[in-house]
Amino acid sequence: MDGNLYFFYGWWQFAVCLFAFFALIAIWWQIGKKQNDFGQVWLALSILAWAFSGLLEVYFAVRIPNSGLYLESGRSILSLFNSLFILLALPWFRYLPKPLAYIIKGGFWRFIVGVPFLFCLAFTLHKLIAGREYGYIQELDVYYAIFTLVFLGGVLWESFAKRRLKVLSWLSLVCILIILVAQFFKLSESEGTLLLFSAIFKTSLIMLFFALALSWVKELAENIIPKSANLSLVFSKEKDNAGKWMSTVLLNGFPGTKERKLILSPRLHALLLEFAQRCKNGEDPWLEIKPKNFSVTEKTYDIGDYNQIKRLLNALLDGLFGKDNWTREQHLIPLKNTLFEMSESRNRKIRMILPPENIFL
Repeated sequence: MDGNLYFFYGWWQFAVCLFAFFALIAIWWQIGKKQNDFGQVWLALSILAWAFSGLLEVYFAVRIPNSGLYLESGRSILSLFNSLFILLALPWFRYLPKPLAYIIKGGFWRFIVGVPFLFCLAFTLHKLIAGREYGYIQELDVYYAIFTLVFLGGVLWESFAKRRLKVLSWLSLVCILIILVAQFFKLSESEGTLLLFSAIFKTSLIMLFFALALSWVKELAENIIPKSANLSLVFSKEKDNAGKWMSTVLLNGFPGTKERKLILSPRLHALLLEFAQRCKNGEDPWLEIKPKNFSVTEKTYDIGDYNQIKRLLNALLDGLFGKDNWTREQHLIPLKNTLFEMSESRNRKIRMILPPENIFL
């Protein structure tokens, strides 16, 4: 092929991927670093590997024409590193599809991705040092890339779907399909078509990584637990699909949405309502918790044990963010501190601390 095409494509790939690398690192530096989350760093490094691949295209197009073996070997090595960095980023994702979560979060993930990587890298380096091809130089790179795409496609779909961005979930699958097509063109002699698909899928995947980063920022912004003064609680009733009345709770004051509707079990709903009524009346807002292993039956306690408070908070968080979509540090503790206050005298008493005017019974 014409060296000018490789020259243009190489500089384009280097400039775009290097800019994307610094942009992702900048987002991580402002947000992810504070949360000790390094997933975005691995994704940025995967794009940096593409930037070096662009320089490789320029070097061989200008300095060493007709050196196909070295160019293909260099592409393959950098592609292997790109796939490895993507795979190392996956355990940092908050939302993982259940069939893959056990593998990705397992203790053997580094061996699962590392051993095939070392085998493919060693085989490619052997071809490069030997100076001759044993079939297609990119073949093992293709297999490792397909292995990566299986996991990446599932994780991207789940991440966007859990954040209620279904259009991006479908676009991620389209992008994965384009990348798969490009991998098969690596096994053919169609260099021009390969460059075209490579430019398309690299641009698309970079945009998806930015969409993923922005969806993460959006989720952080919307899932901030508001202060007590900004949160309001509304108790109401409405009919379900069967025409039966059910008790609902509306929480207002969360960023990004006007209100969040929750449906609690009758027991938990009654407990939250008791807290709200006591807070609204203002006469005796404290509810007393039964002591542990207390067998005396003459006295009636408002709350059977501490676990009732825990179950109430868990149910509220499941309704607000979805089951297993919240964490103890970021959501449970802030919500508990926003809604309730324990007695300073440590006499097993707890009360709701919302402003009475923010409670509507």
